[in-house]
Amino acid sequence: MQIADIQAGFKQIYQELPSGYYFAPGRINLIGEHTDYNGGHVFPCAISLGLYGAASPRVDRKFRLYSTSFVQAGVIEVDLDQLRYVKEDGWANYAKGMIHFLLASGYQLDHGLNVYVDGNIPDGAGLSSSAALEMLVGTMIEDQFHLSIDHLTMVKLGVKTENDFIGVNSGVMDQFAVELSQKNHAILLNAETLDYDLVPLDLQDNLIVIMNTNKRRELADSKYNERRSECDQALHWLQGQLEIKSLGDLDTTTLDEYSYLLPQANLLKRSRHAVWENQRTLLAKAALQNGDLVRFGHLLNASHVSLEADYEVTGKELDTLVHAAWDQAGTLGARMTGAGFGGCAIALVKRDQVAAFKDNVAERYEREIGYAPSFYLAETADGAKVLQ
Repeated sequence: MQIADIQAGFKQIYQELPSGYYFAPGRINLIGEHTDYNGGHVFPCAISLGLYGAASPRVDRKFRLYSTSFVQAGVIEVDLDQLRYVKEDGWANYAKGMIHFLLASGYQLDHGLNVYVDGNIPDGAGLSSSAALEMLVGTMIEDQFHLSIDHLTMVKLGVKTENDFIGVNSGVMDQFAVELSQKNHAILLNAETLDYDLVPLDLQDNLIVIMNTNKRRELADSKYNERRSECDQALHWLQGQLEIKSLGDLDTTTLDEYSYLLPQANLLKRSRHAVWENQRTLLAKAALQNGDLVRFGHLLNASHVSLEADYEVTGKELDTLVHAAWDQAGTLGARMTGAGFGGCAIALVKRDQVAAFKDNVAERYEREIGYAPSFYLAETADGAKVLQ
């Protein structure tokens, strides 16, 4: 996508040229799924698919918001003095939430903006389009109003938007990856302490293939909050005898030893995933650092099995994609990525096998599900930024 395209689209909507251009990437999580809100580790990287934005200042206190992904909504107008969640405003609520919490944090916005958003990240695919939108709006406001907002503050404002404005109890991973990623690296993030390492991502002669189920995943309406509640319940029972702050504090041996404290089978299954997945994430970092992509692929496979059997967040579409991927020549590993319940999976595939991989997986998926999946080849990317 070219800046000229953004400029032309902006001018068509607002009859003027923008004063700034912006980009925020989507993200994939290599491994470490549903561990961030359990105090564990996650291992995401930003991708070159993302959201582009442009803005110009207004003389009044109105923000006018337009997205090419929601053309039917037209321009949504909001007032700086009346920033509240309105269901009918759809995507614009994410922008309103960021503006609301920037103001609540003491940042001064003395006028509105015309805002234009375009992009090539599929909405609802589990590639963090909402976090990309939050960080895009934050970057846009920081630049337009000459503010100085450190990365971690921006991340926390995005999480507050998600949790307290939209009403989704998500963790910190998505905003962190979108804001702080570096090209050719993944981020190993401790979600409890927010300590992180940038780990070089050398995939040798392999590519990451993103496989979209094309089943839209509505996170706020999914069982995401239910899973989080189940983990909280499991933690409560375990804290009866263990001094732990989160499931991420446990190793697999300790969970096994104290599993008798959990009164329901589903609480054992949920906590077992959270604890084992956290360990897999640390092993994945070591495998990458050692250049052992075969082991890295095995860990991806194990992650999906756990998400399918213990956490139960995959569903027929994701399982069909991943199981088909496992059967293909040149596949080192595959797993669902994101919250689940639809959305995307990823596969690590030998470069010279990618074409056959896509054909074979698509044929099997369409035969079993009834419609076609989509595929994207992921390149790593930098975090949210102002475009020159």
